[in-house]
Amino acid sequence: MGRPRTGSRGIRRRAVPALLAAGLALLATACVPGTDGSMAYGPGGGPATAVPDPAKAGKVTLTVWDQEIRGGTNGELEQLNKEFHRKYPNVTIKRVARSFNDLKTTLKLAVSGNNPPDVIQANQGYPDMVSFVRAGLLAPLDDYAGIYAWNTRYPNTLLNLNRVSADGTDFGTGRLYGISQTGEYIGLYYNKDVLAKAGVQPPRTWGEFTESLARLKDRGQQPIQFGNLDKYPAIHTFGVLQDQLAGAEARDTVLGRGPGFDTAATKDAAATLADWTKRGYLPKGANGLGYDDAAKKFSSGDGGYLLTGTWQLADLKKAMGDKLGMMTPPPASAGAAPVTTGGQGLAWSITSRSKHPEVAAAYLDFITDEHAADVMTAHGVLPAVPGAAAERVKPDTVDGQMIAGWKRLSAADGLVPYLDYSTPTFFDTITAGLQGVISGKTSPEAFAATLQKDYGAFMRKQRERHAAATPSPAEPR
Repeated sequence: MGRPRTGSRGIRRRAVPALLAAGLALLATACVPGTDGSMAYGPGGGPATAVPDPAKAGKVTLTVWDQEIRGGTNGELEQLNKEFHRKYPNVTIKRVARSFNDLKTTLKLAVSGNNPPDVIQANQGYPDMVSFVRAGLLAPLDDYAGIYAWNTRYPNTLLNLNRVSADGTDFGTGRLYGISQTGEYIGLYYNKDVLAKAGVQPPRTWGEFTESLARLKDRGQQPIQFGNLDKYPAIHTFGVLQDQLAGAEARDTVLGRGPGFDTAATKDAAATLADWTKRGYLPKGANGLGYDDAAKKFSSGDGGYLLTGTWQLADLKKAMGDKLGMMTPPPASAGAAPVTTGGQGLAWSITSRSKHPEVAAAYLDFITDEHAADVMTAHGVLPAVPGAAAERVKPDTVDGQMIAGWKRLSAADGLVPYLDYSTPTFFDTITAGLQGVISGKTSPEAFAATLQKDYGAFMRKQRERHAAATPSPAEPR
């Protein structure tokens, strides 16, 4: 987000089609490491060519910064860290776990400081990963991807989300700067008891979902639980609304090759968000309610629905048990292909000044391999590449619903990247704009124009950079 995720891109980057359509069953999709001449380096300064052995590294403290503070992701990571230490007793994991917002705020200072961590979680896109690469703060991982066969573990479409071009201009192509542990998407959680008391069945279509909001409100229930004090939750809710209206068009815009944000879909999605607020479908004063507080309200029975990411499943299930259900946002017609915001969790990256890059690479491999996928599944976490354990999950459980949704979205090419990847400043632009839409101070038209101003200015800069980097036929470089 997994994160309480934000998370979207620039000019002429590769698309992110069928995020796992070529992947859940077909994981042998090839990718050529170091296609731009990049390579990972061992401690001796030469290229990494053999599988590192942390046992031979001597006594090592590996400092790791992450944002996996929620029950499921925290649990699986704690287990994997202990298992890594048992396998390599000479390696101690010094973990620094922060909330997503805290990590986003403090990470650049930590990575650029005198004693940077060895491993970090970096948000994909221009605001974080690309800016870190441009500043020389992350190490390329292409050779490690070949050594550890990450190229066949992950489909290209997932690896490409963690790539940045050699000139630091674009992402989605170029050098590999991270690998992700988890898959994630924004789903529709529902409280079975609350819906049943209101005479509402779990919706099969978007129309049934929106019609049920009025019924829940009439029966004295809060239709959708929602808190936006942390700012990023509105990106997810708005993203789902825009996805319903724009689908692939929204993805193309995030990838820098679509129509932009001053569109009917953007305005209509913002108008729907404002209308939900006016009708009381969202809580009054939602901009002042915390994300975690809203989730706790929902899990305690205050709310029929909660639109949020798969990273919340373990915590909600612990509190709600069999009362909890989950689905992808319902499509326009029953049985149609789903679409929603999502992708993969924050990238696990190695900092360029890590004192132990080979141990760090071994750690990244350990927390993302097939055993790690099974550990994640056991903790109610969605692996980016589900393993054998995911196939054994009963389909009528909420975990089974989550995994089935991931497979349907992947097969349908139904994942739209997080909107805040779009430009270096887009997170601040869109979160401020959405707070205004929710409070009623910003019209849908003004909101769309503000987004387009940020996006359009960045696109012009990208075109200028590409033009400057392209040699003239008369003056080859």
